[in-house]
Amino acid sequence: MILIHFQSIAQQKVINRAKARERININKGWMFMRYNGKADDLIYDERPAVFNHKDDVIADSRPSQTVFEGTSEKVLKKWILPTANDFIKDSSKRFVRPQGNPGSDFPFVQKGFNDKNWENINLPHDWAAKGPFYKDADAIVGGGMGRLPIQGVAWYRKKINIVGTDRGKSIYLEIDGAMSYAMVWLNGNLVGGWPYGYNSFRLDLTPYIKFGQNNQIAIRLDNPPNSSRWYPGSGLYRNVWLVKTHAVQIAQWGTFVHTSNVSGSSATVALDLNIENKGATNKRVNVVTDIYSLSERGRKLKKISSFPEAAINLGSHAKYLVKSQVLLHHPALWGPLPKQTPNLYVAVTRLFTDGRATDTYETQFGIRDIRFDPVKGVLVNGKPVKIQGVNQHHDLGALGAAFNYRAAERQLELLRELGCNAIRLSHNPPAPELLDITDRMGFLVIDEIFDCWEQGKTPLDFHLIFPDWYEADTRSFIRRDKNHPSVIAWSFGNEVGEQYTAETGAGVANKLKAIVKDEDPTRPATASMNYAKPEMPFPKVMDIISLNYQGEGIRDAPAYAHLKGIKAPPLYPAFHDKFPEKLIISSETASALSTRGTYIFPVFSGFSAPVSDTTGGDPKNQYVSAYELYTAQFGASPDKVFASQDKHPFVGGEFVWSGWDYLGEPTPYYGARSSYSGIIDLAGFKKDRFYLYQARWRPDLRFAHILPHWTWPGREGQVTPVHVFSSADEAELFLNGKSMGRKKRGEYEYRFRWDEIKYEPGELKVVSYKHGKPWATETVKTAGNSANLQLTADRDEIRADGSDLSFVTLKVLDKDGNLVPQANNSITFSISGPAEIAATDNGDPTDLVAFSSKVRKAFGGMALVIIRSRSKQAGKLILTAKAPNMKTAKLVLSSRD
Repeated sequence: MILIHFQSIAQQKVINRAKARERININKGWMFMRYNGKADDLIYDERPAVFNHKDDVIADSRPSQTVFEGTSEKVLKKWILPTANDFIKDSSKRFVRPQGNPGSDFPFVQKGFNDKNWENINLPHDWAAKGPFYKDADAIVGGGMGRLPIQGVAWYRKKINIVGTDRGKSIYLEIDGAMSYAMVWLNGNLVGGWPYGYNSFRLDLTPYIKFGQNNQIAIRLDNPPNSSRWYPGSGLYRNVWLVKTHAVQIAQWGTFVHTSNVSGSSATVALDLNIENKGATNKRVNVVTDIYSLSERGRKLKKISSFPEAAINLGSHAKYLVKSQVLLHHPALWGPLPKQTPNLYVAVTRLFTDGRATDTYETQFGIRDIRFDPVKGVLVNGKPVKIQGVNQHHDLGALGAAFNYRAAERQLELLRELGCNAIRLSHNPPAPELLDITDRMGFLVIDEIFDCWEQGKTPLDFHLIFPDWYEADTRSFIRRDKNHPSVIAWSFGNEVGEQYTAETGAGVANKLKAIVKDEDPTRPATASMNYAKPEMPFPKVMDIISLNYQGEGIRDAPAYAHLKGIKAPPLYPAFHDKFPEKLIISSETASALSTRGTYIFPVFSGFSAPVSDTTGGDPKNQYVSAYELYTAQFGASPDKVFASQDKHPFVGGEFVWSGWDYLGEPTPYYGARSSYSGIIDLAGFKKDRFYLYQARWRPDLRFAHILPHWTWPGREGQVTPVHVFSSADEAELFLNGKSMGRKKRGEYEYRFRWDEIKYEPGELKVVSYKHGKPWATETVKTAGNSANLQLTADRDEIRADGSDLSFVTLKVLDKDGNLVPQANNSITFSISGPAEIAATDNGDPTDLVAFSSKVRKAFGGMALVIIRSRSKQAGKLILTAKAPNMKTAKLVLSSRD
């Protein structure tokens, strides 16, 4: 096979012949220690006491936390806040670093400290992912945050050698994500830090570097419980870089490429370039920027144009903004698949002083025209694109929050197969490489930063630091991501408590929106609303009306009438009437719940119902029926959502909650570890709902999908409803060759239902039709006893780089090769060769066996094992799966340099 790996420009070591800029990945060889008990006193700030650790709160509950006031003199906050200064526009509001060097005498920050007994790890690293899970009802980390040991204080240490020839250069530490309250020392000096765990940040190490020597980095992280509504992860969970530049340099995230007057014949490409001089003398700087086309692999192909050269006089410790533009003829436009092509370019900027290159910087971008029409929806390059989107949290299932390029790519590949064309990043900035992938794969993205503002949702969440950090977090977030063509809009809030505070809350929204528009006036800015109504002040602030669940109605159907909480009729018409000039998008829809392959009887006769212990739910096993009719209390089935959108064609589309199951927030059963809302389960296995969405989003795809499975010993003669998902408009069901009736889908119907079928073993077959012609067939058979194991890899060859992955699916089959749908055999995995088993899973939200275990029960007849390569060790790999009373299965893979 031919192995293709798409590496982002951000992942590459950027360097020219003169070593004008070096960006060096320093992920390998860190020493790690997490306190088991009481930690040290080097705290960022005091925190309020938490008296209520309960985390099973309905997601649309009104926030009730208040801003915590007050700090003590012993905290390090005053030394950390100046890190934000480059992102505070008003210089009078910037922070002044106090005298002193807190923590300088602490052993862990000293070069001579002996850390040989610490754990040797490579980044990205999530210390909680390996478990074990907390199983107690009153655990310090409950179901809401994933039952994994995220809490506590930990330290990372690494020595870096800075050669003497680097003297005179600027040396930076760039951290793509650290969860959370990061504080960094170098050679015993407190450099700075960043409390919000999702933002990327940079620290200037230059004043503390010892050139020609080893330099000791020490990073302290502090992850509180009760600080999130989902699994936040822990540790240095994204990439870390060492950057070396000359004194005259392009500022951090200092380029902005934006386009206008875009057509197939030409486009105006503008470049905003921020240059700074860190040196002590004035410099004459020449600026040269060339544009290259990129291949699908991200390689430069040929130079196609250049911006006009510029020459500037740059004073000592001064900054300068250079603006230029160029007209490109016949540009290759960026657009979403499958009807458009995500073409990409790169602008290569070089700075020259005194006849030599002092900096080289690459900016990847795309040329596209995005318009938001209140009637036609989202127009990309003049063509309407209905948003078929999903929400995605940042964890990668059994790998935790530690970013892995291949794992993220796999998630998006399955979503593309679904027919998804858009991602809403809920509810925080992603790893930067994720946007490289969405650029390349042609997804539209709403990039989001905050889940709360001043009004908190959990006792120790971001509201504690919002007053000090909101501007720096917002500006840095946008500067980092604004060159990505896949990003079509910014979201600066999700279901925030300020919806409830009238003009006061709208004032906060206006403040944040002004920052967003100041950083990027080319894209719309919005915040998602689950409570604010058209007549309230909050939605007036938004460029786009971004609705969570309100479009299809909240708790308005008969089955939801008894529930307390937010109630609203379908509000698409009311918002459209109030804001006829604004596009409406459903930023969260559905919140349907199910456990893959689990069916609970009797089945609800309507089309949408809240799950309960007596309707669609199994409280003993903590499962939710996979008939895909059941929802969170505030949610709606896909069928209800589809009908509401079809009745209101001016709606630009939807982002389903959620694309994949994710760690934490296991509504409705908080004894579990992970959510039930995904179209795809945590292991990456398709739920039945996958085919319901696929039928709508890929109407030309010929398929028919039957549910439930047809292996029900003990249910003979009992009513076992059969539903079929297909893009066909007519279908006939056969049970053991006898017709159960031919049905046509009516208006606002999205499934075929035969609700009176009585179970008898044998064969179910559906024959579907479209426009009167045969469309697709599907057959489901009663399975026998478990007999064989089958292993199938998504990729049978991986790179020997220590991070590449193969995801291997195990299936339990009967003697005839049928999946045994209720098999729960215990499987033991092992591997030989230069690779390791990184994790196992099965998609069962209640399985509290650690992901690091090599023994995993099948769930719904399936399990997953994730194989990770070893760095610079190529060779043959043999994965073995064993189960009692079954033949051992083996799979041969390979790892190559």
